[in-house]
Amino acid sequence: MSSLSRELVFLILQFLEEEKFKESVHKLEQESGFFFNMKYFEETVHAGEWDEVEKYLSGFTKVDDNRYSMKIFFEIRKQKYLEALDRQDKAKAVEILVNDLKVFSTFNEDLYKEITQLLTLGNFRENEQLSKYGDTKTARSIMLIELKKLIEANPLFREKLGFPTLKSSRLRTLINQSLNWQHQLCKNPRPNPDIKTLFNDHTCSPPNGALASTPVNLPTPAVAKPAAYTSLGAHGPFPPTAAAANANALAGWMVNAAASSSVQAAVVTASSLPVPPNQVSMLKRPITPPATLGMVEYPNADHEQLMKRLRPAQSVEEVTYPTVRQQASWSIDDLPRTVAFTLHQGSAVTSMDFHPSHQTLLLVGCNSGEITLWEAGIREKLCSKPFKIWEMQSCTLTFQASAAKDAPFSVSRVTWSPDGSFCGAAFSKHLIHLYAYTGPNDLRQHLEIDAHSGGVNDIAFAHPNKQLCVVTCGDDKLIKVWDLTGRKLFNFEGHEAPVYSICPHQKENIQFIFSTAVDGKIKAWLYDNMGSRVDYDAPGHWCTTMLYSADGGRLFSCGAGKDGDAHLVEWNESEGAIKRTYTGFRKKCGGVLQFDTTQNHFLAVGEDSQIKFWDMDNINILTTTDADGGIPSLPRLRFNKEGNLLAVTTTDNGIKILANATGMRSLRTVEAPPFEALRSPLEAAAIKASGSAVPSVAPKVERSSPVRPSLILLTEIMDPAHCRMVTMPDSADATNKVARLLYTNSGVGILALGSNGIQKLWKWVRNEQNPSGKATASVVPQHWQPNSGLVMTNDISGVNLEEAVPCIALSKNDSYVMSAAGGKVLLFNMMTFKVMTTFMPPPPASTFLAFHPQDNNIIAIGMEDSTIHIYNVRVDEVKSKLKGHQKRITGLAFSTTLNILVSSGADAQLCTWSIDTWEKRKAVPIQLPVGKAPTGDTRVQFHSDQVRLLVAHETQLAIYDASKMERIRQWVPQDALSAPISCAAYSCNSQLVFASFIDGNVGVFDADTLRLRCRVASTAYLSQSAINGSQAVSPVVVAAHPQEANQFAVGLTDGSVKVIEPTESDGKWGVSPPADNGVLNGRTGSSSTASNHAADQIQR
Repeated sequence: MSSLSRELVFLILQFLEEEKFKESVHKLEQESGFFFNMKYFEETVHAGEWDEVEKYLSGFTKVDDNRYSMKIFFEIRKQKYLEALDRQDKAKAVEILVNDLKVFSTFNEDLYKEITQLLTLGNFRENEQLSKYGDTKTARSIMLIELKKLIEANPLFREKLGFPTLKSSRLRTLINQSLNWQHQLCKNPRPNPDIKTLFNDHTCSPPNGALASTPVNLPTPAVAKPAAYTSLGAHGPFPPTAAAANANALAGWMVNAAASSSVQAAVVTASSLPVPPNQVSMLKRPITPPATLGMVEYPNADHEQLMKRLRPAQSVEEVTYPTVRQQASWSIDDLPRTVAFTLHQGSAVTSMDFHPSHQTLLLVGCNSGEITLWEAGIREKLCSKPFKIWEMQSCTLTFQASAAKDAPFSVSRVTWSPDGSFCGAAFSKHLIHLYAYTGPNDLRQHLEIDAHSGGVNDIAFAHPNKQLCVVTCGDDKLIKVWDLTGRKLFNFEGHEAPVYSICPHQKENIQFIFSTAVDGKIKAWLYDNMGSRVDYDAPGHWCTTMLYSADGGRLFSCGAGKDGDAHLVEWNESEGAIKRTYTGFRKKCGGVLQFDTTQNHFLAVGEDSQIKFWDMDNINILTTTDADGGIPSLPRLRFNKEGNLLAVTTTDNGIKILANATGMRSLRTVEAPPFEALRSPLEAAAIKASGSAVPSVAPKVERSSPVRPSLILLTEIMDPAHCRMVTMPDSADATNKVARLLYTNSGVGILALGSNGIQKLWKWVRNEQNPSGKATASVVPQHWQPNSGLVMTNDISGVNLEEAVPCIALSKNDSYVMSAAGGKVLLFNMMTFKVMTTFMPPPPASTFLAFHPQDNNIIAIGMEDSTIHIYNVRVDEVKSKLKGHQKRITGLAFSTTLNILVSSGADAQLCTWSIDTWEKRKAVPIQLPVGKAPTGDTRVQFHSDQVRLLVAHETQLAIYDASKMERIRQWVPQDALSAPISCAAYSCNSQLVFASFIDGNVGVFDADTLRLRCRVASTAYLSQSAINGSQAVSPVVVAAHPQEANQFAVGLTDGSVKVIEPTESDGKWGVSPPADNGVLNGRTGSSSTASNHAADQIQR
């Protein structure tokens, strides 16, 4: 099928979807095989409509197409079989076994026999592998997760999982364009044609024909109306005369936009706008129209595209909301309405904005001029910037004269850049400040601009011509655009009153700015200094704010009139008309409203000491919350980008954080106790002083400073009663130290590889004591083995175990584990412990293993001879051999974000390799202490952001920016933790680093600063006999739980494995370190910065 025919199918699919022909949509999807509707597939699976599931799949793949397809059909038929057994419908189960599952027996006869044997059991859960099978609904959900992964990996579904981005009603638009073109070609075109059919080409009858002249009225089901919308009259946002005058100007501009605008001209001709009779001929060449019509020639084709959306006369192109084929289901519980906690700001909050990617990072501006960065998850101020003029001499003389005598500066607006690398603040007098955000506690001064005369009312970031810029507006009635060096790019004039707010946006490749003034005027600007393109009137004719939905498809505004009436509306951009007016406000709100949108579905407004919520598609109020009281009459509010948290201001200068269930979980993962109570007044003052404006380089720590803050109160766990700990049963073996340790990815088990090559698995069971079934220090797990009694034992024939380097890696779905202990690499089935295959026999021996993150069949294998083999299990072939190290490989880590593999070796070198070509990109040595030889294991692990890299060596912990392979933090053993480091790992949320030491201590560090939060002494988890014995016991390896941020496990030299957690009353390890704003916030010995070499003291 040709490309155009294929696109026509997508247009028909869109049309059927919009017309609600549901069955036809999915039938065409299946028959054409062009688009696999994953949502429909999920719904069908959840409903257990197995025949429809397979029928739909058959349009895209067959059972024997490839191994992915085979696995997909097997999982579906197996689930169908298990559900029949669960219903005790043995006859149906036999039918499925014979008709559906028999086909797989030729590929795995043993598996087919095992499935058949389930018929003999009273409850198939008696089978060990199915013992955790839950109810049908849960089982289907778990299966769907696996099916989605298989479908996404299946090459037959490539480029079929995404529906192309189409303008709304695209097929109608094309028909409409065709009809207009046909009308333009008529020999006797009538001004108001009557089009009644699509079956024949349109022609206009002669003037004396039978048809009377009637207004254009194309049938709604067939095509969209090309005629202008009817006048809104007194109740609409545009006075009729103003709208008509504006329409004339816009029509004239459209005529002369470009010679290619003939189609649009036909529509204008067919509308109610007065147009010269020779307009069509005028289109053949650009001309400057008579000045009396108020027309201006703008020869930019992009203007034409924008005006199709903004002009107050409907064009051929309908309003173009991005197409959402299947609207996601939603619940009122999706709204964050539960108060999680209150942050105490200390000054009245005027503006807030959540970071675009760090969902709990909140930027706050106050009426005192202070800018504060909060980590809501730990309820702490990360840094604070009191207002200060950075460079008075660079400001205008007018400003310098007024700055000293005028009232204190307050913050009008704070906002993040789209990527979160910058934040901006607009102030009540003249200035804007831009900060570079380089880390959790680090806002660095970037730029100060004397932007407007009077107050700066709003600030926003935009990307005209793919260049990050800052847009501002102010009391001087101007809108200005600045680049990040402070150069003014555009200056928009046209408002007759102070400009209150701005809303930069992009539609396709058209960049523009909406602006609102305090007289209620709304204007739109292109980045061309050619003046405003439209002139709307906001409801209420006063302060109004405009926002787009998250997907950029819907435009809303909220404001109040001077009489106090509140207005929340949705706009039809193509017509410049109000599409929907929301109800539910009290009669007089008495001030300026704030609102926000979230999840492409909800609106929220602060009014009447409440937060009021609306479904975007319903004008009636959905629900309200008073946030447990204490919020002002018109509170400020802001959603985070995922919509699971909502920040709301309080009457006592605080901020309440409201959350839904998902938001609560996200807060718990990073929660830590407030540090304020542990700071002395002197230290608190030092921290506050550090927030003042300073040059944009990180200051050095002055060790000889006569005034030093008080010490950080380090949490030390010395006694077993101060933490929770459980020892794995049957783990102690003095001859078999734990060499490697892993949690299963599901979090329900721990896998240990001993120095003798034997692997042990422990699992927690779901019961009343442990309803989640996850690993916990509160419950003793089971030493798990299959009924066969098999043990996962590695090949150690001819191996000197004292010299061997055991290594292990687990597949993402916990189905397979591969390991080696000086011999061949073995791939074990995690359910049966059977060896599935062996590969890579020595020499050289394997020393480190890592699964490729996007393909479990690709394995990176570090070798004893310093090479790295990229091995394909499926074809049993080494695809690439990487050479760059001088000694054996000790660590491997993949980053899908940077598309690299990072390797570390016993030569104390770090190398990066391209995942695409396997070429070496860079090699850097770790910075060892003076006189230390480059020996010992170096381990690497990526932060959850896939950019920062944790590097652990016996001499240090370090954080690298892997995009540049530059070290940004380092900590060296010192004070109570002075012994060499044996292992280190990030917590699951990358907020903490757990490090074990050969003297038995375990340190818990803040992952961003490498400041020590807590020391767990060996006395907290080891017996006195183990500590004082002839061979002291110490941790060899440490592992972090994949879901519980404060749980870790240690593998010890005596073979035992212990899981350790904080007490339930504490819930976390120690306290979060204070913000580092350029002063020493803790004792020198614990500071990652103070402990480094002098050259590293200013690294951040």
